[in-house]
Amino acid sequence: MKQFWLTFFGSIAGVIAGAILCIVFVIFLIGGLIGAALETAARSDAPPLTGNAMVLELDLRTPRLDQPSASPFAFAEPLSIVELSQALERARTDSRVAAVFVRANTLSLPAAQAEQIHTLLARVSDAGKPVIAHAQGFEGGSVLPYFAVGGADEIWMQDSASFTAVGLSVETLFLGGMFEQFGVQPQFVQFHEFKNAADTLTRTGYTDAHREATLSWLGSIHDTALAALARSRDIDPERLRTLVEAGPYSAEQALDLGLVDRLGHVAAARQSVLDRAGPNARIVDIALYHKGPVSPPPSQAPVIALVEAQGGIVTGASEAGLGGGPLVGGDTLADAIDAAASDSAVRAIILRIDSPGGSAIASDQIWDAVMRARQAGKPVIASMGATAASGGYYIAAPADRIIAQATTLTGSIGMYGGKLVADEALGRLGLNLDPLHVGGEYALAQSSAQPWTETQAADFARLAEDVYEDFTLKVAEGRDLPLARIQQIARGRVWTGAQALELGLVDELGGFDAALASARALAGLSDSQRIRLQRFPARPEGLEALQALFGVSLDTVHSAQVLNQLLETPEAQALLRQQARLRAEGADLTAPAEQPR
Repeated sequence: MKQFWLTFFGSIAGVIAGAILCIVFVIFLIGGLIGAALETAARSDAPPLTGNAMVLELDLRTPRLDQPSASPFAFAEPLSIVELSQALERARTDSRVAAVFVRANTLSLPAAQAEQIHTLLARVSDAGKPVIAHAQGFEGGSVLPYFAVGGADEIWMQDSASFTAVGLSVETLFLGGMFEQFGVQPQFVQFHEFKNAADTLTRTGYTDAHREATLSWLGSIHDTALAALARSRDIDPERLRTLVEAGPYSAEQALDLGLVDRLGHVAAARQSVLDRAGPNARIVDIALYHKGPVSPPPSQAPVIALVEAQGGIVTGASEAGLGGGPLVGGDTLADAIDAAASDSAVRAIILRIDSPGGSAIASDQIWDAVMRARQAGKPVIASMGATAASGGYYIAAPADRIIAQATTLTGSIGMYGGKLVADEALGRLGLNLDPLHVGGEYALAQSSAQPWTETQAADFARLAEDVYEDFTLKVAEGRDLPLARIQQIARGRVWTGAQALELGLVDELGGFDAALASARALAGLSDSQRIRLQRFPARPEGLEALQALFGVSLDTVHSAQVLNQLLETPEAQALLRQQARLRAEGADLTAPAEQPR
């Protein structure tokens, strides 16, 4: 009888759980469809070509990806760095855009993102369009939020806030002591002393090499930020360094020292930029501006292919994921490069990379695809985002040209691998992991039940060394440098883009705009010639993306199509366009237009 009730209630619980999962799925499905419809409405509701001048508003307070997400639920995400670069470059020469208003990040953001945004804002300012930034303080000790908006004409700060943008810091969590306490034995090999990811698992603190490398790239980023700020703020570099590093300051002190230009709340700063933009100017969210329609290039225009690699590198297919970050699949990226290389309209390929690395096997697969593209006569330009290290550098190495931000984290030419032996830890809990095997001794090399034997340790180290030697050899070939030189500067060490340029690991410093210019040059295209920038693979949208993500049934797809058709009716589109317009202006269909922001 007891078993009956267990089975009965277990079945009920299973039905309830299944129902909840179905409801969640339907919510996601509808959300994705509505998001796709909102995007469609936004694209068809571009700001008018004539009439009121536009002030583009850019909010840096929300984290953003380097490249657009492939997830169908990413419609609410802010513009990626690549999209932001395209939008601000377009705004620079767009007569409809009169000014740019920026809400500054108050804590921190990736160094290369701060650098790219700084450069983009400075270019808009140089084009004669006012750029006003407002910060509700520069908190947290990091100079990077201040660096990001340093290219603006004016920096406002709320008078009750503080200025603590005095430097850079990192905190590294070392797990070696915890593993020791719990009876877990980490066994890792690393090539070589600067490949410090293994140190976080095996040690309780920094080694001399780990400390040296970390302080080196931190200092390089700090120097780059201060040099750029000194130029943009027209302050002597040494004086600016002294001022910044002597902080923190109150808002009044920062104003007196010339670190900011005006004090006031965001409403006053926004009104100031509207006044400078001219009569009847209006605020337009930069995402709405970017998604608005533009005059397309001719269908016969030459194509620059854009292949994007964002996230950890894995074998198989790339994944968007519902909750986790994006992954770079070796199959997906290699196929994309092959498709671009075989397309007769493609004149050059930009490989945009924002990856800390991952699988050596998948990285080598992508490396081979880059080599095939070059052999097919298609120039390949590697454009590095915030990070292009380890496997991220591996896939960039064979490119015709490598372009990095000065603050990009790159290099890390090395490898590490190993395992955690948890037999003692499990034994303390009364658990026994008892391995069996047939065949060779190495069959148990990855077992967490027992440490390596001497033979297994030697075999694992030999295989790891083979990977390292292959990595350094391919870098030497790709960069046309002696192998001995690469082995000297590699050793798993992380460099900034500025340091990598001096070492010969990259060719040029710059962002996505620099990569596009380089692609034009290598393809023999003039700066004025219109091109089509085409993503490989094309990004799925709407139902196609949902099908790819969930593998939904035909009945579900049919129902979703009916919903999609309803959302595309003129009445629904008019409502969605009105909602998008009001949101861009700070209002909402469900709330008063004068609500505080």
